Amino acid sequence: MKSRNTKINGLLLLLVAALAVLPLALGLGDHKEEPFAGADAEAETAITEIEPDYEPWFSPLYEPPSGEIESALFALQAALGAGVLAYYFGLRRGRRQGEERAAARTEGGAPAPDADKDA
Repeated sequence: MKSRNTKINGLLLLLVAALAVLPLALGLGDHKEEPFAGADAEAETAITEIEPDYEPWFSPLYEPPSGEIESALFALQAALGAGVLAYYFGLRRGRRQGEERAAARTEGGAPAPDADKDA
């Protein structure tokens, strides 16, 4: 069973690596000034091409002073989100393993840790 999971994980890792490397290797975006700009910048460019007199409805609450700081804040946000997800899935797995151990103890004839206490 583990070898199957290992193969699946390896294929998924290769797929992620291909998604990261292929756009660079194939030269996608070479014709653009900023080839890998974010979706917000792409949308802003498209809107100003369609409607040059467009006025935004609101302005951002905080405008980072540079692109590097903006990228750092985005990376921090991604790291915090990944941490929350990892904590949640780890908690679920730990609870499931605890329930399995408790079920194995009761099926094996050994008393559960709290079974000898009076309620």
